[in-house]
Amino acid sequence: MNPRPSIAFAKFAAPQTAANRKGTVFVLSADDGGLSDAARAYDPGKTLDRAFPVAEFTGKFAGTVEILAPEATSLDRLVAVGAGRVSGLDEYAWLKLGGTIAASLRKAADVAVVLDLAGASPDGKDAANLAAGILLRGYSFDKYKTRKDKDDGQGSGQEGGKAEPKKPVKVTIHTADPAGAKKAFADAEAVIDGVLLARDLVNEPANVLGPVEFAARAKDLEALGVKVEILTEKEMKKLGMGSLLGVAQGSPRGARMAVMQWNGGKPKDSPVAFVGKGVTFDTGGNSMKPASGMEDMKGDMGGAAAVTGLMHALAARKAKANVVGIIGLVENAVDGHAQRPGDIVTSMSGQTIEVLNTDAEGRLVLADALWYCNDRFQPKFMVNLATLTGAIMVALGVHYAGLFSNNDELAQRLTAAGQSTQERLWRMPLGAEYDKLIDSKNADMKNIGGRYGGAIIAAQFLQRFVKDTPWAHLDIAGTAMGSPLNEINQSWGSGFGVRLLDRLVRDHYES
Repeated sequence: MNPRPSIAFAKFAAPQTAANRKGTVFVLSADDGGLSDAARAYDPGKTLDRAFPVAEFTGKFAGTVEILAPEATSLDRLVAVGAGRVSGLDEYAWLKLGGTIAASLRKAADVAVVLDLAGASPDGKDAANLAAGILLRGYSFDKYKTRKDKDDGQGSGQEGGKAEPKKPVKVTIHTADPAGAKKAFADAEAVIDGVLLARDLVNEPANVLGPVEFAARAKDLEALGVKVEILTEKEMKKLGMGSLLGVAQGSPRGARMAVMQWNGGKPKDSPVAFVGKGVTFDTGGNSMKPASGMEDMKGDMGGAAAVTGLMHALAARKAKANVVGIIGLVENAVDGHAQRPGDIVTSMSGQTIEVLNTDAEGRLVLADALWYCNDRFQPKFMVNLATLTGAIMVALGVHYAGLFSNNDELAQRLTAAGQSTQERLWRMPLGAEYDKLIDSKNADMKNIGGRYGGAIIAAQFLQRFVKDTPWAHLDIAGTAMGSPLNEINQSWGSGFGVRLLDRLVRDHYES
């Protein structure tokens, strides 16, 4: 993979030092198009002053002007980046500015970013978020590429020689309070590392990352102080998890459940809990999916990836909260042992389920995971994440995840966290009218309803396994994989949910 940029923070350079600097420098400009003295020190020839009118650069947010080898300097490049109205920038805007800079790094090896703007936070938080945006945008998943591309001059790649190891670009952000920025960045970087872990997991091919391998990745969190237990098929069978194990029975790759605990809060404080669907590959089982696009089903564990990334983030930043993360890991495959439409399974709760469609398997995995979580840990709330239904994409597209909840306060807090992080949620309805659609003549319930309201019916199914515990279900089918690329993500796997849920814990549940 491309090495991540190395980030450092420093005071503004003296004019004589700035004028003799080599490499690439980015200077930030507010919406008046003006530059600070610290920024002008890198442009003694006033090249940018002449370029701004020609390029119609006014400091508009994320606008750029680039000068190659500016006169009277030793620089390779000088790039002005518009910050717009600085006083109106929130955390996400600073991330996007960092992404704008990362998109313009090209092959630079040594980069300076001059953040000297009236209205920027004096404590270094804006600089830290700028750096975080650089890391998020800089991520790429190319670990399996063994050959480099040569450009033929027409923009197309031709197979070239063996790829050479790349060196990380060194980025130094010059700011008024480098010590404060460094401290704030340590906290932000912990969350970014969680996002990148989630992206890695979603992007991995299914032949590499099956249930056992995913469980091992979760086990790695023990290095951060997370307590991790791995339940095998034998242990889950003893617990009565017939719903989850029914999904896994067609695959030679054994099912696993990873139970992760971060105990950073008060010893007697009840934990908060997050549960993730981890179908490492989903053929649809005997209700098989169409071949076209089935390769994307390596990402059907996006919920489990988000929960694992969240646990990494919380542990790495030493969150003062008690948190449980549980992921149910299976492969939904097809062979002679696979579950059949019409089979009836018994869940850990004792409720029986008629499986009318083996491609509605994620809810079967979550049913046992939610019940186990609630029964063992009795948490303050449970939030589950799952790439559960195509129906949610029909309803909301790919810019919002669906939110279903039995608790208004939890739903409101999740929605607010989504607005802050721009991992946005839209609340969908639940109701008795929908619930009766999953009543079965042959069992306590069936795993599908009628043609309409598929995302709602899936949520109603899950609600039968949470009792009265405050609970929310996030259907992230449209946002966890293959979502639109943006300023801070150019990856197929987005890592959606990590920043959102970290914000939820940070704002409301830390002691």
